[in-house]
Amino acid sequence: MTGSTSAPLARTNNGELGPRVVTLGTAGGPRWWSGADAGKRSGIATAVVIDDRIYLVDAGHGVGRQLNLAGLPISSLRGIFITHLHSDHTVDLASLAVFGIFTFTEHQHQIEIIGPGDRGALPPVAPRAIAVPKPVFPDDPTPGITGMFRHFMAAHAADLNDRILDALRPSPFDYFLPEDIRIPAATGYHPNDNPTPAGMEPFEVYSDELVTVTATLVQHPPIAPAFAFRFDTPHGSVTISGDTAPCDNLVRLATGTDLLLHEAIDFDWVHRTYAGGGPTAQASIDHHTKSHTSPAQAVEIANAAGAKALALHHLVPGTTPRAVWLSAGSRFNGTFHVPDDLDVIPFGTRSPGQLPHLSAADEAYARP
Repeated sequence: MTGSTSAPLARTNNGELGPRVVTLGTAGGPRWWSGADAGKRSGIATAVVIDDRIYLVDAGHGVGRQLNLAGLPISSLRGIFITHLHSDHTVDLASLAVFGIFTFTEHQHQIEIIGPGDRGALPPVAPRAIAVPKPVFPDDPTPGITGMFRHFMAAHAADLNDRILDALRPSPFDYFLPEDIRIPAATGYHPNDNPTPAGMEPFEVYSDELVTVTATLVQHPPIAPAFAFRFDTPHGSVTISGDTAPCDNLVRLATGTDLLLHEAIDFDWVHRTYAGGGPTAQASIDHHTKSHTSPAQAVEIANAAGAKALALHHLVPGTTPRAVWLSAGSRFNGTFHVPDDLDVIPFGTRSPGQLPHLSAADEAYARP
C-alpha cells in the first residue's frame, strides 16, 4: 500500500508469520497516561521475532505481561537491547529478570542485555534553573546497563535469596548477562561535548546465525549515549529509532531498511500542557522540542532513508487521537502504520503461507 495513511496489521494470535515485529507497547514517557484512552497503550517495548527467537528492544512498563499476551515466552528471548536509560525504556527490566527465573528450565540459554554504558559525566544544568539542583546518588550518578542491572537485582536481594536458598531457584545472574555497548573511539563521542557525532558509521553490537544488530548514536539530549538499532536477517531488516530528534545518523543506519519504527510526539500537546508554567514547565518544553520528532518529521526521515515501511510508536502522549498520528501518512512513499499494542508487522520476505489474517478491527482502522 503506497502513500497510504494506514496499513492493515495482524494480531499476534492469528497464526505463524515470518520475520516480524510485535509492538508489545507503543506509548512513550515515564507516566501512566490518563484520559479517555488511558490504558490502551503499554510502555514502550518491541519484539523482533525471527523463527523461534525473540529479540526485545526496550522494556517499558508491562513488558512481561505483554509478552505473555502475545504468546511470546520469555524463555525464547535471546537478547534484550536497551536504546537508552530513561525509565520508560527500562522500568520493567527488573521484572523480566526476577519473574523470568520461574519460567526457565535447566536447559535455558543465557540472555544478553545490551545497552548504554556509564555516561561518565552528569548532564549540564538546564539554563532555566533558578538554583542548581542536587543530583541523586552523587557517588554513582550515571550507571550504565551493567550497573543498572546490578542495582535492580540488589534492590530485590532479600526476595531473590529466599528463592535461591529455600526454593532452589536459579539466580538471575545465571541467565541474564548485561553488557555495556562500547562506542568506537574513532567517533569522537563525548556525553556532553559530542553526544551525536556527525557522519558516524553504524557499528555491530550483536550477531548470531539468524541476525546481525548494528547501532548508531542518535540525538536525545540530555541523555547520552542514546542508540538506534538495526536488525538485519537473510529475509529483511528492521530499524528501531529509539528516542531521537531528527538525526542524520539514523537516516544512515536505516538506509534501505524494510521497516522503520520511529518515535513520534504530539508537539501541540506539549505546548498546551506546559503553556504559562514556571521554569519546570518551560524546561519541559525545551526538552521535548530538542529531543523528539513529530509525525511529519518521522515521515521525512523515513523517506530520506528509503525505508519501505514506516511505523510510528513511542507515542507521546499515549492518549493522543489516532488522527494526529495519521496526519502525515499520505506524504510517506511506502507503507505507513500506526500500530496498537500487540500488533504484528511483517518485514522482508516470507513464504506465501505466512500472510497475516486481519480482524474486523484491523480492517476498520486500515481504511483511510
